[in-house]
Amino acid sequence: MFEFLLALLVLVIVFLMMGVRIVRQGYVYTLERLGKYHKAAEPGFHLLIPFFDRVGQKVNMMEQVLDIPGQEIITADNAMVGTDAVVFFQVLDAGKAAYEVSNLYNAIMALTTTNLRTVMGSMDLDETLSKRDEINARLLSVVDHATSPWGVKITRVEIKDIRPPMDISDAMARQMKAERLKRAEILEAEGDRASEILRAEGAKQSAILQAEGRREAAFRDAEAREREAEAEAKATQMVSDAIADSGSQAINYFVAQEYTKAVARFADSPNAKTILFPVEATQLIGTLGGIGELAREALGDGKGPPSPPATPTARGNVPRSGGA
Repeated sequence: MFEFLLALLVLVIVFLMMGVRIVRQGYVYTLERLGKYHKAAEPGFHLLIPFFDRVGQKVNMMEQVLDIPGQEIITADNAMVGTDAVVFFQVLDAGKAAYEVSNLYNAIMALTTTNLRTVMGSMDLDETLSKRDEINARLLSVVDHATSPWGVKITRVEIKDIRPPMDISDAMARQMKAERLKRAEILEAEGDRASEILRAEGAKQSAILQAEGRREAAFRDAEAREREAEAEAKATQMVSDAIADSGSQAINYFVAQEYTKAVARFADSPNAKTILFPVEATQLIGTLGGIGELAREALGDGKGPPSPPATPTARGNVPRSGGA
């Protein structure tokens, strides 16, 4: 009897051990009862009924990356390009992912590949090279809508690389070089234009300043000439007043003064040691005798008149001071 109970106890323990399942974090197990989907077992401890319940599939609930192999695609302008992509997805419903589609990974890969051909095949080569964001958005929308019945959420679709043909790549390189040379020439021309404008502005400002300087100088010269004329007129008026007051004596005084200055200039000449005067010029020298008398009369000096100066020779030779 004891042996029977012991065997029964062992069978119960084995039976219970067969029904124990522990689900790891990040996974969900689908449980089947009598071959039919029963429920999804979340991470943790679960107790199944042996011989009735079994684990169907272990579904990964984490976000996963599916690499789409390279594809050769013909664009709308009949250019052959090679491309590859990656798809990021996450299973949201383990039951649908396990039983609504057979081989979820192959299904997503095939769906992404066909839609990649469709989207890029409807665009020109230039658009496929310059509008990757638009291609990614269109692929994401189409693939996510198609996989939603499978309990899958497509989070991102990214084009990794687009490879145009070699001849087209060379043509694009030449085009880019020509475009850059064009922009460089345009910038250089604009720089030359700006430089010429600045030079012209500088020349204009310089001409304006020079004209203003000449105008100011002319104004100053005219003002100086005006003041000189005023001074000359004033001096002339004073001389006229003096002549009017003193008569011929004032005239003789001024004539003698100017004559003396002229003789002094002749004496300073370095080209001759003897100065020759015409006979008529000796008559003017006689007027020098009245200079002292005029000065004494003007100053009120009561002394007698001085002796007249020596009369020059008949030829009018005046020896120069220190001459040989």
